[in-house]
Amino acid sequence: MTKRTILLHPDPRLKAVCDPVDAFDKDLRALADDMLETMYDAPGIGLAAPQVGVMNRMLVMDCVKDDLAAAEPMVLINPRVIDASTDLNVYDEGCLSIPDQYAEVERPARVKVEWSDLDGKTVQKEFDGLWATCVQHEIDHLNGKLFIDYLKPLKRQMITRKMQKLKREIARGL
Repeated sequence: MTKRTILLHPDPRLKAVCDPVDAFDKDLRALADDMLETMYDAPGIGLAAPQVGVMNRMLVMDCVKDDLAAAEPMVLINPRVIDASTDLNVYDEGCLSIPDQYAEVERPARVKVEWSDLDGKTVQKEFDGLWATCVQHEIDHLNGKLFIDYLKPLKRQMITRKMQKLKREIARGL
């Protein structure tokens, strides 16, 4: 397993629509392992392939936040929401590609998602609570959408400027 570098906003790869995965092989398994290691190390609860520069429709997540509970790592390949509740939930979202920035985002409270597992087998599951928020957030990444895209333009611009400043500081080694 290799920890990967997480891309920071603004980066054009974070705004691109990803390609479907069609090869279920050892390289895909290695990418899944790398992404899980990267996500846990960050630390985060979700990570989409474009956030590590891989433009494929794949995400990993684990929304277990209790240190005493067993981890529940999930790998979703070519995921899509097939049903969503009409009732909504507001969550203060953050993103590993937009560190230390949070904003309330409203999304369906429950979603049913269909995806392929690492063997290419189709899986369906209903998510609610934090899991529902996370899976929708990560699927958005696969469609070139960031959580800040849900915000009013002024707030989105303010966060983008902070991220540009952070990237300049990192480049200068500050």
